[in-house]
Amino acid sequence: MRILPVVVALVLLGLAGCQGEVSGQAEPEGDSFTIKDGSRLRFRPVLAELPPGPPTGPATDRQSTDPAGQQAAAAALDCSAGPDPLDGRDDPALPLVSCDRVEGVKYLLGPAFLTGADLSRANARLATQSGGPIVGLSFTDAGARTWADWTAGNVGKQVAMVLKSRVLTAPMIQSAITGGETQITGKFTVTEARQLARDIAGA
Repeated sequence: MRILPVVVALVLLGLAGCQGEVSGQAEPEGDSFTIKDGSRLRFRPVLAELPPGPPTGPATDRQSTDPAGQQAAAAALDCSAGPDPLDGRDDPALPLVSCDRVEGVKYLLGPAFLTGADLSRANARLATQSGGPIVGLSFTDAGARTWADWTAGNVGKQVAMVLKSRVLTAPMIQSAITGGETQITGKFTVTEARQLARDIAGA
């Protein structure tokens, strides 16, 4: 399981084996993207990482509420590159069996509690202190309140950011995140940070 340390405000990460941390400190602006179609992005709690392996057949019921059905869907799921067959048509009120977009890690995710509509901007920039690439997220007022409440009650747990039914990142929350600003850091390049910000924004 990839652990993403969070500092002051939030922790979100999951690119190519990265570990990272999120804080609420302001940083200089870099490549900034306004959230376009927020309905495609969903925040879901990670309930479990599921056994890896090659797909065994069509993953028919990836939103089952039955544990046996969830395991069967995970075994059948193909995590290779390409669009997810659900393509964002998953029901946000139900669990979801999904894959990490880079590493192919399989997850059982809980119902969504935030969407991209609760974000206003995503940007990629260089951190002032470390000089490393980071991704910054700005929440709306309503989104910031929900995020603060959720992170306060889920310290030590992972959260997945899911775009069109595929996991972009699944970091671990290490502290309550307040203030509406989040930073994602990790072992990714400037290009990877920019792509993550772009994906989050739907740009």
